[in-house]
This record gives sequence, C-alpha cells and structure tokens, in this order.
Amino acid sequence: MRRFLLTVFLLVSLVVLGAGGWGLWWVYQPLRLSAPTVELSIEAGTLPRGVAQAVKDAGVDVHPELLYLWFRVSGQDRAIKAGSYELEQGITPHKLLAKLARGEETLRAVTLVEGWNFRQVRAVLLKEEVLKPDTKGLADDALMNLLGRPGQHPEGRFFPDTYTYARGTSDVAVLKRALRAMDKRLATAWAQRSPEAAVKTPDEALILASIIEKETGKAADRTMVAAVFNNRLRVGMPLQTDPTVIYGMGAAFDGNLRKKDLQTDTPWNTYLRAGLPPTPIAMPGKSSLLAAVQPAPSKALYFVGRGDGTSQFSASLEEHNRAVNKYQRGQ
Repeated sequence: MRRFLLTVFLLVSLVVLGAGGWGLWWVYQPLRLSAPTVELSIEAGTLPRGVAQAVKDAGVDVHPELLYLWFRVSGQDRAIKAGSYELEQGITPHKLLAKLARGEETLRAVTLVEGWNFRQVRAVLLKEEVLKPDTKGLADDALMNLLGRPGQHPEGRFFPDTYTYARGTSDVAVLKRALRAMDKRLATAWAQRSPEAAVKTPDEALILASIIEKETGKAADRTMVAAVFNNRLRVGMPLQTDPTVIYGMGAAFDGNLRKKDLQTDTPWNTYLRAGLPPTPIAMPGKSSLLAAVQPAPSKALYFVGRGDGTSQFSASLEEHNRAVNKYQRGQ
C-alpha cells in the first residue's frame, strides 16, 4: 500500500511539474493574431476574465480561460488597466500582460499648425476618427464656456503643436492641453518683453504675434516684421496688413483680396482702423510670440515681398516705393 501511494504521489508530482514546465514555456511563445496588428479595447471596470475574453475577441488565437489563468497566476491580474492597445505579431502572453499592466496604450496624434485659425482647428479635430467629438455642434462661445474661459474669444488661444491622445479621448481634453500650452508660452514670452515693445499687455502681444505669424514668409524675417508693426503702433500709423482684412472677411474670402475688400470696414480691417485688431487672427508659434515682445532694433515702417519668401524692409515711403517697383513690378 505504501509503495502504491508513493507511486501515485510521484505520478502526480510529474504531472504538476510537467504542467508547470509547459505553462512556463507557453507564456513566452508568440500568440497567433488574425492580422499583422489587432486593436484591443478594454473598458473601465472590466474584470480579468473579461479582459481575457476581449483579447480573444480582438483576433488573438488564445483560449480565454488559459489566458485568464496566466493573469491570476502572475499576480498582476488586478494591475491590468483599461485603455486602447495595439497588439503586433510576435507578442507573447508574458509581453501582453506586461503591456496591459503598464497601461501602454496606443496613442494617436493630431497636429495643430502654426498660422491656423480656430475654424481650421475645429475641422481637423472633427476628422480624428478615434477622438470623441464632445464639442461637435457647439458654438464657439459655448465651447469656451466648456473649457472654463467664458467670454474669451477662442482665436489664437491654442498653442500649435502635436498632441497625443488615446482612443476615446474627448476633443475637449486636447483643446484644454493646447489652451494651457498657449497660456504657458505666452507668459514665458511676456516675461522676456523688451522695453522697446509697443504692446502693453500679454493679450496685445498675442494679437500682434498672430499677425507676425501670418505675415512672415521666412522665419529669419520675424523680428523685422515685428519691428515694422511695433514702429507703426508707436507713431499711430495704421498697420495696413492684409491677413487681418482676410480674417475679417471670414468665409466670404475666396482667395483673392480686392481693393473693395480693403475699403470694407470690419473690426479687423487695419487699413481703416488704427491700432491692433480686437482679437488674434491665427495661432502664433513660439518664435512669433517672442518676436512680438522682442522686435528687431530698426526704424523700418514698410516691407514688401521679394518673391522668394523673404521681405525687403524700408524706413521711408520713398524707399518702399522703389522696393515695390523692383520686386513687385519688375521696374
């Protein structure tokens, strides 16, 4: 009897050891996927057994109960985080659990481009298929209320940059990040304001920076463009900048700016109105923000494009007219 029990014990031990050895081997073996990459979405509150089933449903050839057992045995079953994940060929049960426990979600990215207006920002956010469109259909003022900025005009208030987000993230979250980023960039630039800068408040700096952004063909010209507008503001000379007129026209602008447009009054027509317009006209980048508060030391009051993206700057109307004849009329 004793020999029989010993034999049974040995057989059970061998089975357990064999199962343990197979299990150790299995967790390091690549799982078969239904495609080169499959997307796995785990909702908040999903229990480990449900996670295992979700992995199977996503297109991974695995027995859910076996995967669930691995989650439990590892001791990390409660560490699994909700989110969106990309699983690629070659992933093993060990790597899968590590990814889920660390919360290594698949991140998407959206880029807000320097010089864009808020209408363009909203349009690109709506095109992001996995971004939750919570601002869709909201008027701009309602959107700004939602962002905690009631009464603030949205134009120029968002910093142009690339923002990453996970599937299902609200577009409100992306806008809040861009809003905070612009607050920080503007404050940093304002702290470096030159005594020669004509702008008197951070908001004025933001407005001027947006004009500089739209008027600059080459980055190297930014501080000189800033100098022209700075000098005009100081002497009370109208800014006379086309991008502000175009902005004031809104959707009516068809790509061609005509003389009658320059003569049509809007709050943004800097040919007819002195000083800065009431709001920014686009999103300025870091360089334009700095240029607005640190204009180049120059007496220039005019500039004209040379045709290669750069500008010719002049201190007098006579010099400017000669530059216009040379670069615009070929005379």
